[in-house]
Amino acid sequence: MFTLPALPFDKTALAPVIDANTIDFHYGKHHQTYVDKLNGLIADSGFKDWILEDIITTADGPIFNNAAQLWNHSFYRNCLRAPQENNMPSETLLHAIIAQRWTWDAFKELFSASALANFGSGWTRLVKNAEWQLEIMNTSNAWCPLTTGATPLLTIDIWEHAYYLQYQNRRAEYIEKRWTIVHWDFVGKCHSELP
Repeated sequence: MFTLPALPFDKTALAPVIDANTIDFHYGKHHQTYVDKLNGLIADSGFKDWILEDIITTADGPIFNNAAQLWNHSFYRNCLRAPQENNMPSETLLHAIIAQRWTWDAFKELFSASALANFGSGWTRLVKNAEWQLEIMNTSNAWCPLTTGATPLLTIDIWEHAYYLQYQNRRAEYIEKRWTIVHWDFVGKCHSELP
């Protein structure tokens, strides 16, 4: 059976970018619901003793949706930390971003524009794709990069429950402010663990 992973930060640590009220609902209610639903769905199934990543790459329907959302939200939270001035990635990761024919500012603009244009509910990610190139991906609903061999590095949740209590319909403001709370050490670790 799965449990809700502990928050990797205090629930007030992301303020003022993401307030404690949003954390209470997004983590304590939405994320917990994925855990509870997944446990109920797999209780009498062949997936009962499987690890989460194997369920994601094998299951479909409601089991996939809840397993993927449990994983997606956990990864998303690991990409966050308390606000930092001049929040930047490590030199190694910055060089990898620039090697994709982006400047730092162009990368941020492209990532933000992709997140803003991602229609409906979903995720915008920086991944290393199957060809080992950095790529910005928009995905919908519970889609998870583990299903295509892409390796996630950075994720922003653009489901409305991630920001609506604080920002209402101001998705662009949420996306822009979020750059100050990206946990670049975590993102860099994900990148450095790749072959």
